[in-house]
Amino acid sequence: MPDHNHLIKELRDATDGRADEIFAYLPDGATVRFGDLFEGAGRMAAALIACGSKPGDRVAVQVAKTIEAIQLYLGTVMAGGVFLPLNTAYTGPEVAYFLKDATPRVVVCDPGRLDEVRGIAGSAEVLTLDSSGHGTLRDLADAQEPANPLPRAADDLAAILYTSGTTGRSKGAMLSHANLASNSATLRDYWRFTADDVLIHALPIFHTHGLFVATNVALLAGAQVVFLPGFDSDAILEAMPRATALMGVPTFYTRLLADPRLTRERAANMRLFISGSAPLLVDTHEQWEARTGHRILERYGMTETNMSTSNPYEGERRAGTVGFPLPGVEARVMLDGAEVPTGEIGVLEVRGPNVFKGYWQMPEKTAEELRPDGWFITGDLAKVDADGYVTIVGREKDLIITGGFNVYPKEIEGLIDDLPGVSESAVIGVPHPDFGEGVVAVVVPADDSITPEAITGALEGQLAKFKQPKRIIMLDALPRNTMGKVQKKALREDYAGLFAHG
Repeated sequence: MPDHNHLIKELRDATDGRADEIFAYLPDGATVRFGDLFEGAGRMAAALIACGSKPGDRVAVQVAKTIEAIQLYLGTVMAGGVFLPLNTAYTGPEVAYFLKDATPRVVVCDPGRLDEVRGIAGSAEVLTLDSSGHGTLRDLADAQEPANPLPRAADDLAAILYTSGTTGRSKGAMLSHANLASNSATLRDYWRFTADDVLIHALPIFHTHGLFVATNVALLAGAQVVFLPGFDSDAILEAMPRATALMGVPTFYTRLLADPRLTRERAANMRLFISGSAPLLVDTHEQWEARTGHRILERYGMTETNMSTSNPYEGERRAGTVGFPLPGVEARVMLDGAEVPTGEIGVLEVRGPNVFKGYWQMPEKTAEELRPDGWFITGDLAKVDADGYVTIVGREKDLIITGGFNVYPKEIEGLIDDLPGVSESAVIGVPHPDFGEGVVAVVVPADDSITPEAITGALEGQLAKFKQPKRIIMLDALPRNTMGKVQKKALREDYAGLFAHG
């Protein structure tokens, strides 16, 4: 057994001797020092231990983005727990599945959802944390002395993040201390983050990108963050002259480009703009460079792998590609059991210290997607050019990425198909100027009783807003091939221009 907590030791060592220096600038003008961040995390750890949390226990969290939520993440890891962040948009039925599957010891939710969560949390202790960082968890933490980090090995679990399958319900990707620490250190070095950096942190923290990439990289570099509760053009543009880096999804960049205040002068102090979580259009890339003089650095990752590839910090950042495998990460493009020739399309596989340990309580699914020799089958279709740049050309299955979030058609189709008056449905993603892809439901009615408005209303309480179709199209029949399989490719082609004019 180790004599330290692997991930926490890495993060704390990076800011050793800098307890009085500022880590975060908050929207209200307040600041948080490194020492305060870790002291608060220690109190959170003590609060979780007081609730009976033991090493290996899951702590499920569905709360607003606050510094206290970051301290809860760190505190969970300090207490030897497994952090389980949940999208704040998830509805009660969605959360109920995660809680039943993960059996957390502690659940932390917004006070407004306390009764609902108590009804689905089983035997878990339920605590609250609101958008100002207050609640029963904060009260309990404030009454504790900071706990020392409990020993955890590099291979022990630090987090479970749920990622849906294209069939069935969500899968919990198990991430170890070493998965998170090694990937964050690689990104810190590859993207040249240092203690001189000021990162604009506007991403959500229930997702790999904001929680592990942005937060861990900043901490490992000893960098400062401008900590924003969400995307806010005004706040980002105001912060830009004193910041050095921004991590975002394509939607951030399209919205900032729509603001005339985005100029070369405003971006003059910035050294790096990073984009991920969804494909960045070449047009966005080119517009950004024309306006700011900066080329966005696009990278690629998944919940199961953290980050796997990145365009170079120095050298050509090639629009439309996700760059090269990161140091220590291998990538290959496979088809029918063999690696494809340069420039040809196949399924991307990756291997390295970043790759997860498997799916929570799903050994069969783990065996399907994680080979015994460590290669993870991403399910993304890709090609590698003669210069080694990786391009993601599509998805083996029908995953939709909208605004940086994954949407799995099967889940939505199941709900629509169960509605009275619906014969069948097909859910697709088509190009959207703001969100990358817009969710579209194509529905075949069984009779005249069902309308698009009725379907929209029925889905509102069942699905997070980002999953809800932006358009519902009624057809007499879905296109099928000779084997009877629905031709989603044909539907995507038919409706490719649906959102062309916003």
